[in-house]
Amino acid sequence: MASAARSLQGKVALITGASSGIGAATAVLFSKLGASLALTGRQEANLAKVADECSKNTPEKPLLLCADLGKDEDVKKIVDQTITHFGKIHILVNNAGVLEMGSIENTSMEQFDRVHNINVRAIYQLTMLCTPHLVATQGNIVNVSSVNGIRSFAGVLAYNMSKASVDQFTRCVALELAPKQVRCNSVNPGVITTGLQLRGGLDEKAFAAFLERSKETHALGRPGEADEVARSIAFLASDDASFITGVSLPVDGGRHAMCPR
Repeated sequence: MASAARSLQGKVALITGASSGIGAATAVLFSKLGASLALTGRQEANLAKVADECSKNTPEKPLLLCADLGKDEDVKKIVDQTITHFGKIHILVNNAGVLEMGSIENTSMEQFDRVHNINVRAIYQLTMLCTPHLVATQGNIVNVSSVNGIRSFAGVLAYNMSKASVDQFTRCVALELAPKQVRCNSVNPGVITTGLQLRGGLDEKAFAAFLERSKETHALGRPGEADEVARSIAFLASDDASFITGVSLPVDGGRHAMCPR
């Protein structure tokens, strides 16, 4: 990771969903690697806690942007305030996402819209607004997708569809921006112990059972940790990945490679 540390030194990174889970872990790691941080999230108190952790690694305090990615004006504000504060953006980490349980029989249109507004539309808008700044710095984009984007699972239909969209978005944007030397990749986590499923509708008992079941559904025999995904994001964002674009990188303990037998 030493070379990644050199390549993130002095870089300005905008990270969404940074108040918890993978986003928070990525923010803390990036602070250790020397990046200047603009952190967004909906929970102001949680964002402040993450900023405190980051401040232990660098004298420069992160720029905190409490915002709702479901609101166009908030998305624009995120980019405007980041540019006003830092003058540039080198790395965009589109991490924020939501999950809703449900099948084609019982997923409401309200649930569908909620998932796609955050997981797809907000990523599109934020990336579009950041693109001129990323072109200026020949920066890069890392999208946080899911193994659900590359494999099919019952019971989380809207979420699966949204993450498949993120993967296609990643490949298309990679091709569109490659002539301008802007890279775009995604990470595709398996089950990570962040509590996403709790927020998506599982109760504590069901979530515990889900994590236990993950020992069988992941080849490495366990769910993953947020910092394991963060390290992959840091790699893709760094100059160590200078010849990598359009990639969807599974960080899922081998789950994407498994088949029932």
